Amino acid sequence: MQFGYGSAALLLAVCCLWTTGQGCKTIEQRFKFDNSDIYLRLRRGDKLQYELMKGSKLLQTVTLDNFVTSSDLEATSTGGFKLSDGSTTIEFSLLPSSSGVTHVRVARDQVVKGTQPRDCVMLNKGRVHWFGGSEQKQHYWPVERQQYSNFSYVPKELGNMGVAERYWLNSEGFFLFVDNTTPLFIDQNAPGLEDQLCISAFSALPYDTRLSSSKFSYQLGFAKDAKAAHMYAVKTLLGKPTGYPDERMVQHPVWSTWALYKAEVSDVVVRDFAKQILDNGFENSQLEIDDDWEDCYGALTFRKEKFPDAKKLTDDLKALGFRVTLWIHPFINNNCTAIYKTAKDQGYLVVDHAGSADTQWWNSKPKDAAYLDFTKPAVQEWFSTRLKRLQTEDGIDSFKFDAGETSWVPTDPVLQGDAYQTPLQISTDYVRTVAAFGDMVEVRSGQSTQDLPIFVRIVDKDSEWGWNNGLVTLITSLLQMNMNGYPFVLPDMIGGNGYNGKPPTKELFLRWLQANVFMPSLQFSFVPWNFDSETIAISKNFTKMHSDYTPYIMKMFKRATETGEPVNAPLWWIAPDDVVAQSIYDEFLLGDDIIAAPVIVENARNRDIYLPEGEWTDGNTATVYKGPVWLMEYSAPLNTLPHFVRVGFKLE
Repeated sequence: MQFGYGSAALLLAVCCLWTTGQGCKTIEQRFKFDNSDIYLRLRRGDKLQYELMKGSKLLQTVTLDNFVTSSDLEATSTGGFKLSDGSTTIEFSLLPSSSGVTHVRVARDQVVKGTQPRDCVMLNKGRVHWFGGSEQKQHYWPVERQQYSNFSYVPKELGNMGVAERYWLNSEGFFLFVDNTTPLFIDQNAPGLEDQLCISAFSALPYDTRLSSSKFSYQLGFAKDAKAAHMYAVKTLLGKPTGYPDERMVQHPVWSTWALYKAEVSDVVVRDFAKQILDNGFENSQLEIDDDWEDCYGALTFRKEKFPDAKKLTDDLKALGFRVTLWIHPFINNNCTAIYKTAKDQGYLVVDHAGSADTQWWNSKPKDAAYLDFTKPAVQEWFSTRLKRLQTEDGIDSFKFDAGETSWVPTDPVLQGDAYQTPLQISTDYVRTVAAFGDMVEVRSGQSTQDLPIFVRIVDKDSEWGWNNGLVTLITSLLQMNMNGYPFVLPDMIGGNGYNGKPPTKELFLRWLQANVFMPSLQFSFVPWNFDSETIAISKNFTKMHSDYTPYIMKMFKRATETGEPVNAPLWWIAPDDVVAQSIYDEFLLGDDIIAAPVIVENARNRDIYLPEGEWTDGNTATVYKGPVWLMEYSAPLNTLPHFVRVGFKLE
C-alpha cells in the first residue's frame, strides 16, 4: 500500500512482509529524504530495524536493539524524519555531502536517565573487514575479531587505549562515527550479540552521572570503497594535522633511558649512555631522560643526589651533539608535599564530587597521588610555566609526555567544559596544552587531537612476538592510529620494554628494528652492543636505511597536512577493492610507493608476501613483480627486511 502525504519528496510505503494467523509479523515502512535518492526504511519484526537505501541498493541495516514503539516515522521541518517511543525521539537527517557519498546523522537528544538505548550493525565476519576502533593491547587487525561487552569507550589504561577515537570503517565503504557528547559503551562479539558491533548511550561512570538526560548521536557514511569513505571522514569529521614533527626525530634515532635503565637514572648513567652511543658509532636525534629524575613525582625539579648540576649535564650532552628531552607526567604524588599543597590550595587538582583529589597511577599507591586538572586554563598556564623553567634553567630541549588517559582521574570527577563530554575533555586539554611545546613533543594519548603537529607514541609494548602486546601488534597499532587520523606515529622502544624481567632476544631486537625502518621514527633503549658485533652491524645498516628514506617520510608528512592521508596505511589503501589486501595485518605501506613486509614470527627465515596491483621492485634483489601476486616463502635471513618499491619510484 502507498499513501500520499502531500509532498512529492515524501513517500510512505507500508507493506506486510510476513503474515501469520494473528496478522502481520513484519511491517515495512519506507520514506524518501527530500531532494535525494536516499530512502529510510523502517522494519518491524522481532526487533525494530531501520535500513538506509540509495535507490534500490541497501546501504546499511541498523537494529534498534531495545527501542520499542508502535509509532510511525514523521517528517521533520528540516527534511528528515523522527521516530518516538513516547519518552525518547530519534531524528534521522541526511547531511550535505560531496558527490558519491551519503552522510546521515542519527540523534537522540534526550535519553532518559537509567535507560541504555543500543543500536547494532552486523560485522559480517568472513565477508566484510573492519578498521579503526581503539588502540588495544591485544590488537587484532582487521578489528572485527575484537571482543567487548558493555565496554566504556574512553581513552584509558585498560587495554592500552591511549587513542580511542569513536570511528569505525569497513571494506564496503561504510563508516560509523559516534559524537563525543554520547556516553558511549560498546559491545562487539558479545554474548547474544555475536558478529555485531553495538553502540549504546548510558549515563554511568566514567561519564557524568548527574545529568538529567544524555545524548546519543552518531553519523553514518557510505562511499564507493573504504578509501573514499575514509577520505570523506577526514574532511568532515576527523580533521588533518596543521603541521608535522621535527625532521631530525625522523632521520636519526631517539635514545631513551627507560627500557634499559628503568628508574635507575642519574648524571653518571646518562653520561655513560651517551658515551656508549657515540663509541659504537650511532647517530642520534636526542637522548631522553626517563623516569625518576625528579625530587619527587610532580616537583618538576631535578633531584640533586642523582643530578647535581642538570644544566652542566645538558650543556655537555649538547657539546657531544645530543639534544636532551625529559619524561613528564601529569601527576603530583602526595609526598611531594610543597608542590602538592600549592596545587591543592589553588584548586589545580582534579577532585571528585566529594572534594577528594585522591587517585593512583603506576608510580604511586592507592589514594597517594593527584591528577592536574588541565580543563582549567590556570592549570595549563601553571604547568607550562614550570616546564619552561626546565628549558631555560636546565637546558632541556623538549619533552616526552606520558599518560593523559581519562582513567587516571578520580572516579566521578568534577571537570570544566561541556559536561556531556566528561571525561573526554581531560585527555583533549592535556594533549593540547603540551603540544604547544613544539615539533619535538611526543604524547601517548589523544582525543579529537588529530590536528596537532606532534608525534603520538604507541603505548608500551612487551618484549614478545605475538598478539600478547608483542611485535605483531606494533604493526596493527600503527595501522589503527593512522586510520584514526593520527599519521605521525612514534613506535615504541625497539625490542619492547623488557617488562617482567624479560628483555628482548637478539632475534626479536633485530626483527623489531626491521619492522620500524619504514615507520616514521626509530626509538632505542635496549642497545645493539649489548648483544654482539653482528647485531651492531645489522643495526647500523637498518638505521642508515631509515635515514636514507627520511626525505620520502617527510614528503608523506607534508602530504598528510595537505590531504589528511595516512603516512603508514594498510595494504588495501592502494587497492581498496582487493579482498586479499583487506585482510593483511603483517605488511604496511609507507606512502603509496613502498611496501614493508617484516618478519614477525620467531625463528622464521622466510615468509609469504602479498603484493597488490601494480609493478613492484624487490628492494633486496631488484626483481620486478606484477601484482596482484603472492610470493611464497620469500627468503629473509636475520639480516634481511623484505620490502618493495613501486616501479618508477625514485628516492629523492
